[in-house]
Amino acid sequence: MPQQTRKTTRLKELFESPKIFVLAGGTNPLQAQLAQMVGFEAFYMSGGNTSAHLIGWPDVGVTTMREMVDNARRIAMAVDIPVFSDADTGYGNAVQVYRTVQEFIQAGVAGVHIEDQESPKKSGSMAGRRCISVEEMVGKLRAAMDAKIEKDPDFVVCARCDFRGAEGGSFEGTIERCLAYKQEANVDVLFPEGLQSWDEIKEACQRLPGPVLPLIHPVVQPHPSLEDQESAGCAGAFYPGLTTMAGLQASWDFLNDFKERGTVALQEFRERAERSKWGAIDNNRVTELPRVREMEEKYLPRELWRDYEHTLGLRPE
Repeated sequence: MPQQTRKTTRLKELFESPKIFVLAGGTNPLQAQLAQMVGFEAFYMSGGNTSAHLIGWPDVGVTTMREMVDNARRIAMAVDIPVFSDADTGYGNAVQVYRTVQEFIQAGVAGVHIEDQESPKKSGSMAGRRCISVEEMVGKLRAAMDAKIEKDPDFVVCARCDFRGAEGGSFEGTIERCLAYKQEANVDVLFPEGLQSWDEIKEACQRLPGPVLPLIHPVVQPHPSLEDQESAGCAGAFYPGLTTMAGLQASWDFLNDFKERGTVALQEFRERAERSKWGAIDNNRVTELPRVREMEEKYLPRELWRDYEHTLGLRPE
């Protein structure tokens, strides 16, 4: 698919549009390709899910900048839609943040969010968080903005504020911090993390200069519809586990079923997949296997073409 607009510019446009868009979250190129196939406009590389899938650790600040950037690069190369990534605390002080932002830009990522937690950080859904001072965070964000202006002014820098759920935190303190991050560092997007009710989310969207990207945790019930989120002023609907949570639960269920019933479970699984409203899905369909044959015939001398007609196996057509 030809890219008519740069990915950074496209993500910036999505955030600035009055129409809400969905950030479908996950951890790898295949999940990003799935999201693109279905029609999502952007993909989010979740830090917590990446930590779990990449190294088998919870989201407690163990993954490194290099691990995150390299993973994000592979995702960005696999899709045409923009990729927005978790950059945790920026992996150090303002100097490290400067390099972190430029590394993500060089990787083809369209934007990142950086949080105001102390290092080692904790997941935004976990207790035990501490925040650095407003002054230190403003310095980190200024470094991030300078770094992106130098390489790509359309790259999106999002300031995530974890103060609501941190030691000594409060809703008003979150608003004050977010305002400082916007007014003193001129970040592109504000991300008030851990808001505790739909009323808090709506108030934050009203009081903060947009774009505002709140993450709606399960504590907010009932979960607001996309229409309600748009009406409240949310720039995007943020679902870090949209491509992972269903797959994890399905894998857990299927593995237990196979352990109990053996190949009967496998046969039933295949039959259910064939009956799916959206059809059966597999790696070759997502990764577009037929394009390999097209490339071979376009670029290789004819004597090097593979014989797909008279050999056994799946044919790329």
